[in-house]
Amino acid sequence: MYTILDIETTGGQFNEEGITEIAIYKFDGHEIVDQFISLVNPEKPIQPFVVKLTGINNAMLQSAPKFYEVAKRIIEITQDTILVAHNAQFDYRILRTEFARLGYDFECHNICTVELAKKLIPEQPSYSLGKLVRALGIPMADRHRASGDALATVKLFKMLLDKDLEKEVVKTFIKTEVEKKLAPKLLDIVSKLPSTTGIYYIHNENGDIIYIGKSRNIKKRVNQHFTGSARKEKKIQAEVFDVSYEETGTELIALLKESEEIKVNKPNYNRALRKTIFPWSLYSKVNDNGYLAIVLEKSDMRKKEIASFATHQEAQNKLFQFTEKYNLCQKINGLDNPKTNCFPYQLNQCNGACIQKETPEEYNLRAEDFLANNEYQNQNMIIIERGRNIQEKSAVVLENGILLGYAFYDLNYQISNIEVLKNVITPLPNNRDSKNIILGYLKKSKYHKIVRF
Repeated sequence: MYTILDIETTGGQFNEEGITEIAIYKFDGHEIVDQFISLVNPEKPIQPFVVKLTGINNAMLQSAPKFYEVAKRIIEITQDTILVAHNAQFDYRILRTEFARLGYDFECHNICTVELAKKLIPEQPSYSLGKLVRALGIPMADRHRASGDALATVKLFKMLLDKDLEKEVVKTFIKTEVEKKLAPKLLDIVSKLPSTTGIYYIHNENGDIIYIGKSRNIKKRVNQHFTGSARKEKKIQAEVFDVSYEETGTELIALLKESEEIKVNKPNYNRALRKTIFPWSLYSKVNDNGYLAIVLEKSDMRKKEIASFATHQEAQNKLFQFTEKYNLCQKINGLDNPKTNCFPYQLNQCNGACIQKETPEEYNLRAEDFLANNEYQNQNMIIIERGRNIQEKSAVVLENGILLGYAFYDLNYQISNIEVLKNVITPLPNNRDSKNIILGYLKKSKYHKIVRF
């Protein structure tokens, strides 16, 4: 559990500032579950430049509660949480100073979204809260008021959690749970999970991820792990300390995240997906006679493939389909190895390229037509589907046929401005696994919308 904090102060000399307003949102990593917002009487005058910046003046605070009157509520809402703030060093210092004046030692694990953003969204022109959320298309109201700044920080933090493919933030949170020696039972773990589409992460007591999975019903799938009798399931049951999750709204993003995050985190019980899941690929090459051949070979990361497949049979079936559809030659494409002409030539289904009756120039026009029309080759498109809630939508973005990543958005401004969209995107590598996941999904899904740009 996290508490997202923002504090406005009187200004003044170091460690002599007083709090004028405080906003705390309790956030479970997915949604706000509690909040506390209040003006505070600092019992000292506010600096004029601060009045101009925040709009909070001395008269507004005369009837506001003093810090000691809200201190108990602050302790209650922040207890057993990780404190999150934009420039956390400042807010945490101010809070500790106020509690120290009351004779109380306030301590809390904390995360700074400035430092987190610098790591996960590098090369931004500015990391001030206002400029950063504007660059990311995050809506913001009441700038320089505690509630507005804290709510914007919640949205920023949620986006940063999405971008944290190595799950360093979640691992830190799990470790704090271990420190409190809370060992939830399997039923307790399952009870807190949603019955929605997304990714789940099974952690051991060190916070390390031992298994990553995706499901259209996270609760049901994790429960199957905990009730299964297979050897792997028994090992997971013995080692699990907690399960974290990310809702994705759409199965496509769940598939893409699962594939990549298994490669990044290398969980002990995901050995099957650590390497490429598409070991066979189609490639194009010009043969000795000048004909453009489409051939089936083992996948080679050094070469650009046309398409990749999970099995040799699946790849061969596709190559037969392509060869027939574009009236290509089975012999040239390596599907037949006769001494003279290919078998389809005898049925008048091949123009004779196999025996050089058809010129390479004539034949290659059809082969190039196939390459030009191959799936999403060199296309700029955004695959839009539902998001994690009713107000939100998801986007998977490809530019020149290359996967850039995915994003969640709730404003048309974010999707219509390609530069803002690129800032919002959680990047994913463009490899044969992601390409084939997208191709396979587009063929079977009926609910997506494609926007070209």
